[in-house]
Amino acid sequence: MQIDLLRHGETTLSHTLRGHLDDDLTEQGWLQMQSTIQQCITTLVDWDVIISSPLRRCRCFAEHLANQLGLPMRVNEHIKEMHFGDWEGIATQTIYETAPELLANFWQFPTQYHAPKGESLLQFQQRVIDGFDEIYVQMQRHNWNKALIVTHGGVIKLLTCLARQQNLDDLLTIPAELGKLYALNLTQVDNQIHFYENTAIE
Repeated sequence: MQIDLLRHGETTLSHTLRGHLDDDLTEQGWLQMQSTIQQCITTLVDWDVIISSPLRRCRCFAEHLANQLGLPMRVNEHIKEMHFGDWEGIATQTIYETAPELLANFWQFPTQYHAPKGESLLQFQQRVIDGFDEIYVQMQRHNWNKALIVTHGGVIKLLTCLARQQNLDDLLTIPAELGKLYALNLTQVDNQIHFYENTAIE
């Protein structure tokens, strides 16, 4: 099965760590996503389903696109961004000024450090994998071979890291640009989900 991962565009709180905060796309953010999708539509669109994070910065665009293309649309609660606890909605510059060591440790060693009262990388990974277990079963049940998944930077970075079999401490160095599309293959071996990398779609 193929999954195309679309990161949401710029949001009203893009200058912060917004995690589970339910902020909206800006006009620019909507256009970023629209422009990426437009390039796909002019070539070949063969998605069977659109699946979205429940947060508005993903879901509103996903609903609009599903209506436009006449595709089924599903929401998956597990593919939200990482929860940043006390850092939710706080600008990284502010965190740098108040807790520079903790922020530096988080950037460099996300497997060992996380935001105060936030989700650990292990918890985040398990949640996202649970979500893709559900997605795999859903796609299998409906005979869907290709899905557009509208989600978040952290989810895309995590899945790319797993697909490349990289150390999870490299997670935050992996690019996942606003409004861009990334392609992965999804398969199941011995009841475990595996991801394989395709080329990023420009």
